[in-house]
Amino acid sequence: MPAYPIAVEDYVKVVYAHTEWQPEPITTSVLAGRLGLAASSVTEMVKKLGAQGLVDHVPYGAVTLTADGTALALRMLRRHRLIETWLVRHFDYAWDEVHDEAEVLEHALSDRLLDKIDDELGRPTRDPHGDPIPSRDGVVDQPAAVLLRLAAAGETVFVARISDRDPLLLRRLEAEGFTIDCSLTVASAEPFAVALGEREGTLDLSPDALDSIWVSRERPGRVK
Repeated sequence: MPAYPIAVEDYVKVVYAHTEWQPEPITTSVLAGRLGLAASSVTEMVKKLGAQGLVDHVPYGAVTLTADGTALALRMLRRHRLIETWLVRHFDYAWDEVHDEAEVLEHALSDRLLDKIDDELGRPTRDPHGDPIPSRDGVVDQPAAVLLRLAAAGETVFVARISDRDPLLLRRLEAEGFTIDCSLTVASAEPFAVALGEREGTLDLSPDALDSIWVSRERPGRVK
């Protein structure tokens, strides 16, 4: 794969991640918000990505990745998520502290060192937040999961993924005992409350939590 500027790597990674857990395509305005850039700058960059064969874009429509763009995005997500896992397991970082560090390191580590890290970690398939880690060949094991808000009252589900977009929310959920793979029983839908594992009592969850927690109806394997 050819070498690309850091900005190009960041763009395709964000485009891919936007539709990884939900079906709505990303537009240039949404992409600008995610990257913290002016819409005009993003529109110009998307044109350049299109000229490089990395994205397809219809004016005022969605931005979608080509096969080459997807391959580059998966390469960057693999690097980002392996680094997050490495920082948590070997350097005692908390799961709300690793995103910004990985944003820097993912562009700096050599492929050789990354593969050594992967081997040292035992080739994990998920990062600390439950996001799948693409394999060296770009294969992604995407779990069947839905937002917690879609679970019905009385249903027992298992946490498959918690978005890392809000570090404060991650810290709050961790303090309340949430972990990847923990079981939740939905006690009520309004207000939305859950019983966590075998604990007595229930927890009321805020709308931001319900928009950040994905669950599976089957018990998943532990994070490798």
